[in-house]
Amino acid sequence: MTGERQADLAVVGGGIVGLAHALAAARTGRRVVLFERDEHAVGASIRNFGLLWPIGQPAPTYDRAMRSREIWLDLLKRGGAWYAESGSLHLAHHADEQAVLEEYVATAAHAVENGVRMLTAAEVLERSDTVRPDNLRGALWSPTEINVDPRQAIPTVARVLAEDFGVEMVFGAAVREINLPTVRTTAGDWRVEQVVVCSGNEFQQLYPDEFDAAGIRRCKLQMMRTVPQPGGWALGPTLCAGLTLLHYRSFSHCADLPALRARFEAELPEYLAAGIHVLVSQTMSGEVTLGDSHEYGLTHNPFQHDRIDDAVFEYFSRFAALPRMEIAERWHGIYPSLPDGATELVVRPEPNVLIVNGLGGAGMTMSFGLAEEVIAAW
Repeated sequence: MTGERQADLAVVGGGIVGLAHALAAARTGRRVVLFERDEHAVGASIRNFGLLWPIGQPAPTYDRAMRSREIWLDLLKRGGAWYAESGSLHLAHHADEQAVLEEYVATAAHAVENGVRMLTAAEVLERSDTVRPDNLRGALWSPTEINVDPRQAIPTVARVLAEDFGVEMVFGAAVREINLPTVRTTAGDWRVEQVVVCSGNEFQQLYPDEFDAAGIRRCKLQMMRTVPQPGGWALGPTLCAGLTLLHYRSFSHCADLPALRARFEAELPEYLAAGIHVLVSQTMSGEVTLGDSHEYGLTHNPFQHDRIDDAVFEYFSRFAALPRMEIAERWHGIYPSLPDGATELVVRPEPNVLIVNGLGGAGMTMSFGLAEEVIAAW
């Protein structure tokens, strides 16, 4: 590419956060160009469960998650991508788990309005033949969760943005410098009025001082996928259990949660130390995704630990079983995370430049709703 091309707004980063901001800007009528340094997205946006997970969000951000869900459905239908409105089951095999779930239903009117309710053990087993019945007390049912295959969904969103919304997608182009009105990239210079930097895990490349001031860090996780399950077997609702209640902020207000935490601290301290909780989802080809762990720091070694995978297997086996447990793939992901429970980093390092980052593990769930808010306010 030679010379200097023009757009109204440039987005740096082709992961889910960047795609969401490109869409929100294009919907306002801006001419948008998006730069992604890799030939296609290979980071956290494709290394996840493929779950849109409103149930994990507390009341202040639940509406944002539900708006993201609406936008996801529109894009998936436009692009012809696979998705399953599977909902989720938070299983209770202990009295303290049941107590937290019942308290949540009693105190989370925003979720109850969207169909969240408690199920008996018999009702759970009617919805899922994967759940182990031993000591099952019931479950929290939420109908709002959607399963996508991120390896298909993220490229589909990029294609829909180009075809339906006119976003110029420039893959394999690293941004060297932002000096408005010029954005210098390895694929040539562009003249733009505004820039949104959604650099994900590569936050030390542009405006590192702003990220350093925010105390941002990286979270490393381990995940696995099985081989395709036989005979068209379907998981049904996404599954999780008691450890997940400690992970998501949606349950943090529950007065019964400390007692649950105390039990896990006594029984499974190594799980809490490794940040392990277990989610189970299924891809469009029938593979089942299992994970994950959470290790926080600025720099992580590239090695995976069998003990973490073994712990995920062991906890999974307490509440569910699959026809085939043969593992086809193992990987680790790394995503940026903010300290002290902050849900996102939105800062303006200089006029007409905005940084959006730090959505943690909620990027797939929250990005589209957040982007609408950010662009509307800019």
